Amino acid sequence: MEPQKSFYVTDWLDKRAKLTPERIGLHDTVSGRDITFAAWNAQANRTANFLRHLGVQKGDCVSAYAGNIVEYLDILFACGKIGAILHNLNWRLTVFELKNIIADATPKALIYSSDWRERVNELRSSLPAGCHVIGLNELARPDDQKFAERENYAATLADRPDLQMDDPWGIYYTGGTTGLPKGAILTHGNMTWNSINTVMSWGITADDAAPLQLPLFHIGGSNIFMFPLVHVGGKTILCKTFEVNQTFDLIESGGVTHFVGVPTMFVMMQQHPRWQTTNFSHMKLVISGGAPCPLPVMQKFWDKGIDFKMGYGLTEAAGNNFWLPPKEVRRKIGSVGFPIFHIDMKVVREDGGTCSPHEEGELLICGPHVTPGYWNRPEETAQTIKDGWLHTGDMAKQDDEGYFYIIGRSKDMFISGGENVYPAEVESVMYAHPAVAEAALIGVPHEKWGEAGKAFVVVENGQTLTEAGLLEFMRPRVAKYKLPHAVVFVEQLPKTAIGKIDKKILRSL
Repeated sequence: MEPQKSFYVTDWLDKRAKLTPERIGLHDTVSGRDITFAAWNAQANRTANFLRHLGVQKGDCVSAYAGNIVEYLDILFACGKIGAILHNLNWRLTVFELKNIIADATPKALIYSSDWRERVNELRSSLPAGCHVIGLNELARPDDQKFAERENYAATLADRPDLQMDDPWGIYYTGGTTGLPKGAILTHGNMTWNSINTVMSWGITADDAAPLQLPLFHIGGSNIFMFPLVHVGGKTILCKTFEVNQTFDLIESGGVTHFVGVPTMFVMMQQHPRWQTTNFSHMKLVISGGAPCPLPVMQKFWDKGIDFKMGYGLTEAAGNNFWLPPKEVRRKIGSVGFPIFHIDMKVVREDGGTCSPHEEGELLICGPHVTPGYWNRPEETAQTIKDGWLHTGDMAKQDDEGYFYIIGRSKDMFISGGENVYPAEVESVMYAHPAVAEAALIGVPHEKWGEAGKAFVVVENGQTLTEAGLLEFMRPRVAKYKLPHAVVFVEQLPKTAIGKIDKKILRSL
């Protein structure tokens, strides 16, 4: 008897184009185009046939080095159709880092937009022999192949390869313990189950629409809303990046039902004059991810009657993991809720024992959305995934009713005088000061206490604030050992590509 094959892998856009061909699946804010699922599928098919013509086969990597453009999404789905692996290049990385990442994947093709033409020129000597270099637009180097050549190929696709759920679909890079990024493999099964979990638990429907503002090299770009919306026939609004005025325009138009951001995005919105007048009442979901959201930021949404909540995701777990019922948002302040449908979680001590209620420990995740491991990193895979459980490196706890709370990254935690300090908690207190626009806390060496907090603060325009004034405000609100021993006022805080405060840079200052 032949071994039973794993679950059937569908062609996402082809299936959606057959079921709802005329529905708008994608709106491109740059060109103003509405793209039906039928048209989107045809674009992806032409792209798949073009890649096949170049010799790209199942299991080959295709590197994408571009911003948020329609063609990037076409490449993503084209790779899914033919079994190629989308190799996402983070444009925030240095050429040195990218050289190592390209050497890691040995791509069959590198597709780039002209924004990074000069960097691609520096990378050419690192490309494997036979790698096709393809320019996405007219400003690419003249002697490179043109992505527009895909228009010469058929809008239908024949002879799809035999794909299994455990076949890789994408490689998404995250921080590595060696200092170089490591690539989390996400399979067809990972992407599918993340979408199933989200649709079933978050209640996404065909009538929903969400802007896609997070960069597409980041798992949040594709997986938080885009894939689930394709699954149900909803609409993705593709944005070049997060821009505050455009975001308010999209919300005020009434077409956006779901919105995800990182805390700094919400801070920017709340500092903008349009915050006071914008009507959010038609929004079904506003959710924060990427980092713990300060309570004052959440409170401003609640004051508007919005059930704003925190989510939690990480690259290795394909994006979405929790859901907090709307009626519990204000009762369970700071909670991310319960694991969504096909996911299991536990919080454990260092010895592996399960924590009691209110006891802090490491969050472990198990489910079909969890990565099988890191690309070419067997040792790091073994350190991260043990007995089927993903060790997140994030500290969490549960209350008496089983609700989960994310405390912060274990690597961000520092120990001052023998006491654990979680920066997210202290930052939330700093944000409560009316003169604080942004704040971040890191641990630095201290002669007496081993480590102590160092705060970086951006002051609101038109406000004044001193170190003494901030500490005076904080003393009644946070334990003494958690108070920063130094406060540095800066004009702005360094950010990652998705708008999270970049503490790695802060530690180097």
